[in-house]
Amino acid sequence: MKNLTRILLLAGILLLINLLSRQFFFRIDATKDKQYTLSSATKNILKDMEEPVSITAYFTKDLPAQYAKNYTDLRDLLIEYNTRSGGMLDYEFIDPEGNDEIKQEAMQNGIAPLLINVREKDKVVQKNAFMGAIVSSGDNKDVINYFPPGGAVEYQLTTSIKKVVSIEKPTVAISQGFGSPPFQELQLLQQSMQILYNVTSIDLSSGEDIDPSIRCIAIINPADSIPSYALDKLDDYISKGGNVAVAYNNVTGDFQSMQGGVLNTGISNWLLTKGVAVNKDFVLDASAASVTVQQRQGFFTVNSQVEFPFFPMIKVFEEHPITKGIEQVAFQMVSSIDASGNNNYSFTPLIKTSQNTAVQSPPIVFEIQRQWRQGDFPDGPQTIAGVISPITDSPEGSIVVFSDGDFIMGAQSRGQTPDNISLFANAIDFLSDDTGLIDLRTKGVASRPIKDMEEADMTRVKWINFGLPILLVLILGFVRYQRGQRLRMKRMTQNFS
Repeated sequence: MKNLTRILLLAGILLLINLLSRQFFFRIDATKDKQYTLSSATKNILKDMEEPVSITAYFTKDLPAQYAKNYTDLRDLLIEYNTRSGGMLDYEFIDPEGNDEIKQEAMQNGIAPLLINVREKDKVVQKNAFMGAIVSSGDNKDVINYFPPGGAVEYQLTTSIKKVVSIEKPTVAISQGFGSPPFQELQLLQQSMQILYNVTSIDLSSGEDIDPSIRCIAIINPADSIPSYALDKLDDYISKGGNVAVAYNNVTGDFQSMQGGVLNTGISNWLLTKGVAVNKDFVLDASAASVTVQQRQGFFTVNSQVEFPFFPMIKVFEEHPITKGIEQVAFQMVSSIDASGNNNYSFTPLIKTSQNTAVQSPPIVFEIQRQWRQGDFPDGPQTIAGVISPITDSPEGSIVVFSDGDFIMGAQSRGQTPDNISLFANAIDFLSDDTGLIDLRTKGVASRPIKDMEEADMTRVKWINFGLPILLVLILGFVRYQRGQRLRMKRMTQNFS
């Protein structure tokens, strides 16, 4: 009878905890970027929803471990979304496996299967797997084609929800003319921005003033000089609260002649009026991206990868919303930036090169196959990106400046450095978005191989992996020993029965 009472009491406690868990959330999140903690932006969007949202997830079951975890994480996230929204968000999971009609339905809705390798009966077979969702509200619908394992799932879901419940999105514009890349060549950047914004183009050479309703103007990689009247239009736009993100080259390199020189666009003189000097120099970094070179080996010509210090590879970033979640960005032909000081503006560094840096003034000759040594990089960290903000209480907007315009175009053409696009998109978000979704764009499972860690961090991780299991075994053994001692002493007392 006594044992039955205990069992019923325990069952009642578990039932009460289960009921309370639907209203109150408590979870210890030990991940560095708080992957399992909903952001304030997500909570606010779910709380403010006025129309119901339906999410239909087409997800194949019985997948390999990394994909199965993806399903579990998505399900847990949707459960929390449902509760946080007060029931305004509903969801369902559909497994298309073995049902051709459902497979056809998923593909007609824009969700294509992914071909993955699955081990079955001691052999590897290829299998079509669905891992996407349809988010809808009223007549509005958005398709999430694929949830990548370890990806920014919360960002995908929340931005998709915002997209279907929002009637109007703010407008951002990409500047055209003056040798800038055509609008259609920036597809990856546009795709990243179109979730939250109406993305349009703008011609600064026209006689019209800039529409002040545009949240931000992006100036990317101009090759020609921008006349003063166009820069005056930008000043007028900024004075009314507009923002500008500019990524441009102050120096340029020609790999046909293997020479580097100065590029004059007029932007540097314009930035000087804000108290910021982008220098006419090349910044070299011992931490560098690689270039492909051809080498003769006997009768053959082979391609090999050679690290090229003129292409800095940045892996450590300043603390800022723009750089949050960014792991590495490859730059090309960057220049150093100095904040000379101005009573009207402040300058916040965003990105600096590593400790092993050199600065060279043009003209220069590139030596692709040069063997670089530690002593070739004596100049220390150099700032290559930053934020210019007004100090006064005026409605004046801000400027984000990158001293390289090619880092966006390189990612567009090769698709090898997704963080390059994310970095510039984060800059647009910082200047334009007031919902806080910038924190979610790069929120996911970080990829930080142990070989890329600092030596002290690497040693700490190795000792934890080696010592923690042993420590836990020793603690368990000590606890069992103490428990045995107490039981033995209890049995030795006269009143023990």
